[in-house]
Amino acid sequence: MMNPDLLPGAELLAVASITILAVVSPGADFAMVTRNSMLASRRAGVFSAVGIALGVWLHVGYALLGLAWLLAQSPWWFFALKVLGAAYLLYLGLGMLGSRPQAGDGAAGLALADWAALRSGLLTNALNPKTTLFVLSLFSQVIHPATPLWLQLAYGAFMSLAHLLWFVLVACAFSSQAARGLVARYRHRIEQAIGAVLVLLAVVLGLASWR
Repeated sequence: MMNPDLLPGAELLAVASITILAVVSPGADFAMVTRNSMLASRRAGVFSAVGIALGVWLHVGYALLGLAWLLAQSPWWFFALKVLGAAYLLYLGLGMLGSRPQAGDGAAGLALADWAALRSGLLTNALNPKTTLFVLSLFSQVIHPATPLWLQLAYGAFMSLAHLLWFVLVACAFSSQAARGLVARYRHRIEQAIGAVLVLLAVVLGLASWR
């Protein structure tokens, strides 16, 4: 647990620096936004980013209810969360690995409704072990229980906003003209490559869960 005498400024700096490092580190969220941006559209990528930002609030919500400390102290619940996250990544990855070339591949892009894109981002981050670990660590080791509720909510808003801004940038970058031109030639290969990354992440997480 964080030292209760730690200055508020030090707590703020710790939350900000850890959040930024967690946001920019590659994971399932990055793979999902990249896939939706390149294969569908910039709009789909942005809605996925919104879903990811909303997913952060699910983790912050249970942390504010005191469940972060409980999960950190309960190996079995923590194990179950990691296994569930690994299973979801495996499900996504295998689905993408099954992608096959189709007539006119890449010309019109992947059809993805706004709600479907938002839902994919939300579920990806809600079941993302990286985000789970990140939020659990902050609320059980960095943010002190005596920190005012309004400040804890402000931390949560910062975490969510940081995810939103970063992944909107990712969506814009991977929906650029150059990226779309690449998709026009190799769409199913790109989806298979992203699927392979997700399967690898699922395997690594699954192995780590059993240690």
